[in-house]
Amino acid sequence: MLNVPQSANINDLHLGRGLIIGSERRRTAIIIGAGVVGMATAYALAQRDIRVTVIEGQDSPGLGASFANGAQLSYAYTDALASPAFLKQAAKIVVGLDPAILVRPTIDPGHLIWFLNFLRNTTSTKYLEKTLAGLCLGFESRIEMERLVAAHGLEFGRKATGKLHIHSSENSFASARKLVEAKRSLGAIQHILSRADSINLEPALADYPGDLVGSIHSPDDEVGDPHKFCREMQRLLEEKYQAVMRFSTRVRTLEDDGRSAWIETEAGEKMTADEIVLCAGIGAGRLGRKFGLYGAVMPMKGYSFTAARGEVSLQLSVTDVAKKVVLCPLEGKIRVAGLAEIAANNNEVDDRKISKLIGTAGNILPSAANYDDIESVWAGVRPMSSDSLPIIKRISGRISANVGHGMLGWTYAMGSAERVAKIVTGERV
Repeated sequence: MLNVPQSANINDLHLGRGLIIGSERRRTAIIIGAGVVGMATAYALAQRDIRVTVIEGQDSPGLGASFANGAQLSYAYTDALASPAFLKQAAKIVVGLDPAILVRPTIDPGHLIWFLNFLRNTTSTKYLEKTLAGLCLGFESRIEMERLVAAHGLEFGRKATGKLHIHSSENSFASARKLVEAKRSLGAIQHILSRADSINLEPALADYPGDLVGSIHSPDDEVGDPHKFCREMQRLLEEKYQAVMRFSTRVRTLEDDGRSAWIETEAGEKMTADEIVLCAGIGAGRLGRKFGLYGAVMPMKGYSFTAARGEVSLQLSVTDVAKKVVLCPLEGKIRVAGLAEIAANNNEVDDRKISKLIGTAGNILPSAANYDDIESVWAGVRPMSSDSLPIIKRISGRISANVGHGMLGWTYAMGSAERVAKIVTGERV
């Protein structure tokens, strides 16, 4: 344990020239954000003997976009949102005719910048490039997650269930098969299944009411509770690495003078460190505006509910590609997530949206969950970059960003944390 004089405060411990312990000097870092990305980043830095402080506006970790998302660690399913298929549906989406995706009216200049960049990424070439880049990051995340759990035995409902993407359209299934071949070239393990093989693997699909033409099976994909992960990481960071957790602390500004970096909180407190890593989700655009993050992330609101298990036990995570709804078994319950409201920046639960999601899930897998026994509902805002890849880079001499993970924040958290930690320490990325 580090012995700190009672008269010391947080400002004394986090100075631009590092924390002095005996004759050794330890570098310091402030991580802004205590969701899955922020907690993973704090761990990656703490492992490198950097003294970390995590700053979070909520009163405990994992209460934002990480709280009750789809719970799927989709290492092999990293398909970019910007795609030729999305572009074909754009007019339908804009006028509100797509049941799964809605674009909220916006005149925010930053949002307009994002939309223009997003459209540039909808070409076939860009879609494949970004999807495969995400696949590589997904592989890195799986490796780092395995190392973390092996080293510390964290319990957060992690289980290798595997994942099925089910298709009701011959055209979408044909496109998916082509993408499987590209992913296999990088080492992904995915299987192309017929309708019969899909039902044999996941019996709950026997009740699927639509035209199930086939599915893509990713056997190495996992599930896990992201909120429990954040709580477990808090315990690990505090107990093993003496990390400082500052909850209910909102950051007003970031600054960097080249010698050190610092934050100023809304309460007027100044905190200084060798390094700052911005993992603030959708708040990163505001905090990082002067450092080039204006228009870099778009709020994308999603919904989920957790229900009791149904008559037929769901064995795998299932995503209905057409309806864009995911269902997965999670610690004896069923977690269902879906809907995307682009440019919606609030966490309010719209009862109509939840009812719609419950109805859609009930139509997809009627026997997999007890839709009359809903344990909890949730809405959260995911920060989406325009190319569907997280923004992991230095944005000034002593400030780095790890933001923009969108709907794959839980999947990418451990890998992106390693990447940003290597940037901070000067390791080869």
